[in-house]
This record gives sequence, C-alpha cells and structure tokens, in this order.
Amino acid sequence: MIRLFKHYIPHAVLLLGLIDLALLIAAGDFAWRMTADELGVGFGAFDSRFWPLAGFSAMMLAAMTAVGVYGPDSLRSLRFATSRLLVAVSLGVIALSVIDFAIGGHSFWRSTLFYAMCGAIGLLVVNRMVVGGILGATAFRRRVLVLGAGPRAERLRVLGDQPEAGFVIVGFIGMGEQAKVVEEAIARSAIHNLKRYVQNLGASEVVLAIEERRNALPLKDLLRIKTAGVHVNDVSSFMERETGRVDLDSVNPSWLIFSDGFSSGRAISGVLKRGFDILASLLLLAVTAPVIALFAVLVKLDSPGPAFFRQTRVGLFGQSFDLIKLRSMRIDAEAAGAQWAQKDDPRVTRIGKFIRKVRIDELPQAWSVLKGDMSFVGPRPERPEFVADLEEKLSYYAERHMVKPGITGWAQINYPYGASIEDSRHKLEYDLYYAKNYTPFLDLLILLQTLRVVLWNDGAR
Repeated sequence: MIRLFKHYIPHAVLLLGLIDLALLIAAGDFAWRMTADELGVGFGAFDSRFWPLAGFSAMMLAAMTAVGVYGPDSLRSLRFATSRLLVAVSLGVIALSVIDFAIGGHSFWRSTLFYAMCGAIGLLVVNRMVVGGILGATAFRRRVLVLGAGPRAERLRVLGDQPEAGFVIVGFIGMGEQAKVVEEAIARSAIHNLKRYVQNLGASEVVLAIEERRNALPLKDLLRIKTAGVHVNDVSSFMERETGRVDLDSVNPSWLIFSDGFSSGRAISGVLKRGFDILASLLLLAVTAPVIALFAVLVKLDSPGPAFFRQTRVGLFGQSFDLIKLRSMRIDAEAAGAQWAQKDDPRVTRIGKFIRKVRIDELPQAWSVLKGDMSFVGPRPERPEFVADLEEKLSYYAERHMVKPGITGWAQINYPYGASIEDSRHKLEYDLYYAKNYTPFLDLLILLQTLRVVLWNDGAR
C-alpha cells in the first residue's frame, strides 16, 4: 500500500484510479471534438480546453469515490462496479450541468456532456474488465511471511484469505515454545538460516505476530531480515494498514505512544477544518431551512411533542453539549431509561422512519457544527450514560474524545449501524484510526463516501 497524507491506499486502487483519470480525459477530449465537428469549428490546441477537461475528470473521480467505485466489492465484481459506475457518471454529469448553469458558463454543453458520459462509461467498464482482472490476480499481491503461530497469526491468516486482501501469506514460523494455533507453521528450530529462508520464499514483508514479546523478540533474525532489504512490520501496524482501523486485539499502549500519529503539529489543519465547518454549516442551514421547517411541521402533526429533540452528548475532551435533531421517536421513548436504538425500533414514529432513512433528522446538527460543539467529520458523539459504561468495558475509549465529534465519520462509512458493546468496540477501532491519522485529505474522503451511505442506506436506523 501507498501512504498518502497519512492514509493508506492500496496499489491496485491507485493504479486503477490513475488509468481512470487518463481515460476520463480521453473521453472528455473525444466529446469536445465530436461537438466541435458538429458545429463546424476547429479543434484548437489541447491546452485551450485543459481546464474544462480537468474539471470534468475531477468531478467524475469524486463521484466515483463517493459511490464506492473503488471499494473492495467493486474490485471483485464487474457487475457491481458497472452499476456503481453508471450512478457515479450520472451524478457527475448532473453536478457539472448545475455548476455550469450557476456560473453562466458554456464549458459543458449538453451534447459535450452526453458524448463524454457515453465515452466515459464505455472506457471505464473496459478498464475494469481488463486491468481490474489483472490487479485481482494473486501474482500482484505482496508476499508476507508471519513470525508467530498463535491467535494473532491465525487472525492474519483469516484476513489474508479474504478475497479483497492485498497480500498473500507464504508461510508461518512458530517462535519459541508458544502454543501453536496455526497447524501448518514451521518451528523456528527447523530453519537453519532464516534470512535465506525468507529470500527463497520471495517474501517482500515479514510480520512479527508473537503473543508475548518480553524477552522473546528474535532481534538477530529481524535485523538480518531487515538488512537484506525485506520490510519488517509489527502486527498492529500491519493490521492498521490493511484494515483501516486500530486493531484492539493486538494493540498495546507502547505501540500507540511510539507509532506515528496523534500529531500535535496540525494547527493549520485545525484552522482549515474549522473554516470549512463554518462555511459549510452556514450554507447547509441556508439551503435546508425550508426542508427542516417542513419536516418540523410533519413531526408535530405525526405525533404529540416538540418537533426538535435535544439530547446531551459527550464531545471534545469529554465535555458535554446539547445535540439538536428532528424528533423521530415518541416522547416517552426512554421512560424506562436510556437504551440503544434497535432494528425496527417500535419507539420510532411513522415520519421518524422516513427522516431517519434519508438522514433528514441529522440536518439540525449543522447548528452544533456552527457553534463549534461538533465538526462535519469526526467520531459520532455518544451519550454520557453510555460513555461511562463503554470507558469501563473498552480500552482506549476515552482517546476517541481527543478529536471533535462529527455528523459523519470513518466508522460510519466503514461499519454498519450497530447498537451494542461489541458494535461500539468495532466502531472504536475506526474512530481511533481517524483520531490517529486525521488530515484534511481523510476528511474529504469521508465526506465524499458519506454519499454512498445516504444513497444505499448503509447503516441507517
């Protein structure tokens, strides 16, 4: 994988995206030439239409990222990828038409966009048929050797067996007298020269996955492997890179302390984030005010009680604030005390089911963003009653409060909605990854992919 702005991107995704970019430019240029030929005007130099082509390509790539074209399902299934491509290109063309109309420009004529849309869909589908199949081949995956044969090594084996895995495990080596869970593991004592063994397997990476490190680190072996040009990695760092989350089963305090992340030198990023929050929340509130007002009336008509719902949540550094949403439950929903939301929750009103499904109930939270209690992107703020219990049962839960909570977040786009301690544990792993690796680039990625969650109702309850 390649680390771009502290976020890991698979080589296959990056290569596919670069080829898509070239094909989109080609489709846009083809469309411009077709339109110019119909109008009987000259083609002109390429640089004279560079910016419209760049705008077209950027919008299409953003739409493709937003709807999940570069997700693991799209990389495995041509049918899935084609359906998402059709949605992405359609959304991109609509967005470009609106932008062109709003600015009164003539860069994206209807005929040009139509030809570009047809050309883009054809070229992008062919790209996935040809290049996508090649990238999915085992030969292009990184070859990994695992030092360890216990539960951690077994979890790596399960991860490597998944179709979307970007690596293949070429062997396991049992270190010391530790209990063996991976039966096929070879004992270290059976290998005379570990460095040569690694080279003979053609491994490009060695992952240290032993259960107990105290007085058990094979330092000489690791040093020889490292100096031979083979990448050596810790199981926690390997899991973070491959899964996009901090693996709570393997992480320890020393790894969190000494690994890269949680940087304090991101003042500029913080200023940019706050500036974006202010501008975006003002715009969102101005645009959606009629929608909020309409559904506030519908909520009042649908069930007795106030249209808006206030609830105390835990924010930055553990400070409490009031969250405002359109009410989607009965006013007596928590007469028996605080409780998790459930699938097909009987407490949800008729209009509440709809506004939850399309996320309209979340719109008033833009006011919390404008006030500074929240951000657009960050871990979802939880209730104090649940936080106290979760901090007691889940290690490192308090660390998620080191960043401002958000309306959407890394956990929300990667993990389906859940309402249990186990679900909170899985979401915490993604929240820790975000808190550890936050950059404006990751925020942009999350905002784009939130569209996928809204369109396909992933995680709504």
